Amino acid sequence: MAIPIAILDCDLLLHGRGHKTLDRFDLDSVSDNFLLTQFGFPRGFILYLVELLREGLCRRTQRSRAISPEVQVLAALGFYTSGSFQTSMGDTIGISQASMSRCVSNVTRALVEKAPQFIMFNSREQSFQEFQRVAGFPGVLGVLDCVQVAIKAPNSEDSSYVNKKGFHSVACQLVSDARGLLLSAETHWPGGLQDTAVLEKSALYKHMQDTEQGWLLGDSRYPLRKWLMTPVDCPESPSEFRYNLAHTATREIVDRTFRAIQTRFRCLDGTKGYLQYSPERSSSILLACCVLHNASLQSGLDAWTLERTEPLEQPKSLNQRPEDRDSQAEELRRQLIFKHFS
Repeated sequence: MAIPIAILDCDLLLHGRGHKTLDRFDLDSVSDNFLLTQFGFPRGFILYLVELLREGLCRRTQRSRAISPEVQVLAALGFYTSGSFQTSMGDTIGISQASMSRCVSNVTRALVEKAPQFIMFNSREQSFQEFQRVAGFPGVLGVLDCVQVAIKAPNSEDSSYVNKKGFHSVACQLVSDARGLLLSAETHWPGGLQDTAVLEKSALYKHMQDTEQGWLLGDSRYPLRKWLMTPVDCPESPSEFRYNLAHTATREIVDRTFRAIQTRFRCLDGTKGYLQYSPERSSSILLACCVLHNASLQSGLDAWTLERTEPLEQPKSLNQRPEDRDSQAEELRRQLIFKHFS
């Protein structure tokens, strides 16, 4: 299908003569299927995104005949969702590599600026009710996980980004609600940090210290805390088994959420290669995709449509020293099991 576009001499865009790039893209001239296939989202959401980011994108391109916000958004969405290198996606939509890179950078920064607007905790009562309907686990504010996104090796000899599996990555600490909406996303941690170290250094940790009602659910890699319920390591009673089953069924929502994000945004899918950028820029791209995930859910799109279904990796239990154990948290969990799972 021919796509009418306006073409500029890139001397005007500082790329030299002979290169071509897009100035306008008439969304009405292409089919809904084309937009969904090439850019990963339906027409209505793309139009919403253009208006959401228009001011920020125009602010960054204040020169005559600059690339339009529509083209910048399409270029970035194409990169995020295709998993292709920027050169490949630039060829697909007809813009130069330099223009493609600038579009991705501009849209990424604009989305990161919107993160506080889209990624935040819900009301406590709403969270309690929604999570209770999943598997009967009471008092849940969110479900916690720390995931790895592969990146190219940093230019420096910094081994802090080499994770336990031996590849370079950034660590992303996520908390999601019962619908798969992200409540917290901290994407800037070196992949070599253990999950517990990321948690203890994070803004989330400081936020949860003041929580008097409710808790997060985390797997056995995390320490038991009054605000962080973990599985019983060696369940013995029927009540403990029921607690663990409800815990697993509820906590797996955050695993499903990240699988859905990776599947929609193939630039994050390690099976397709790694992000070809610095840790700082990779972290920003990851956060931008988290914002897009939440924005799409809030616009009515399905969180789980694209979810992959490979089996989850079973985490190893945290080896905790006796002096690091939280006796108050252990008593709180015993009371929780007795009251709700006996």
